[in-house]
Amino acid sequence: MQITVFGPLRSAAGGKTADVAPSGETVRDLLDAFVERYPNAETHLCDDEGDVRPSVRVVIGDRPVSLDDAVPDGETVKLFPAMRGG
Repeated sequence: MQITVFGPLRSAAGGKTADVAPSGETVRDLLDAFVERYPNAETHLCDDEGDVRPSVRVVIGDRPVSLDDAVPDGETVKLFPAMRGG
């Protein structure tokens, strides 16, 4: 599955898009597969306990989704890292 990534995730993934093969069908599975393939992205997506940071955004098609939502085949997926600062 191809994901369009933004911000510092582009550096971690080596470009604007990243290919991952999640083991499950949810957004959480997709993020787990992304971090496994691109470990430098972990600090941008996860906190010290390994939980997804609250400001991480995943958009499928044109709508924001939650971690437990399914990722339909063939949909456009965009991944935005956690925002820092004020």
